[in-house]
Amino acid sequence: MNWEFISKFVEIKSPWVTLIGEKLKDDQGNNLDYWRVEKDDSLIVITEYKKQLIFPKLTFRVGIKKVTLDFAGGRVNAEKTLTENALLILKKELNIEPQNIKNLIPINHEGWIINSAFSNQLLWGFYALIDDNVMLDRDFIGATYNLSREELPNLLDNLTCLQCRSILLESICQGIVATS
Repeated sequence: MNWEFISKFVEIKSPWVTLIGEKLKDDQGNNLDYWRVEKDDSLIVITEYKKQLIFPKLTFRVGIKKVTLDFAGGRVNAEKTLTENALLILKKELNIEPQNIKNLIPINHEGWIINSAFSNQLLWGFYALIDDNVMLDRDFIGATYNLSREELPNLLDNLTCLQCRSILLESICQGIVATS
């Protein structure tokens, strides 16, 4: 049932992604050209402040040619722990200092495969509860949503990023994020 690696016929590297073309023999003896990408893992932080979900400024996404609503997130720096990465993301995207985070909880303890047929990339999620006594820098806030069952469908209508949706829904299922 194993596939056999025959050769690599191309590798194109950039700071964001490596594209690899390989020749493989499948489990039925067929020779195939197979394309895949290698990317750093992604990490998304669900951020709650005063019973609201907080989003950074909306971002233009080149691949889909539009601005999207996304939770704070970014690529994982493999030289740092996942917690350190989450703290760096919160500082960069929402200008939140580590001492202002009341609680930081990992949502998944194993990375989730984003697209196993094409990529090695994993998705990690964290939940951050920000201290109510902190004043957030409004220049970094793109949107807020109340944590209510009535508002959740509206949020999901606007949150089109599958990775963000999966981390949010998992955090709700685990009872980490509570809707009222």
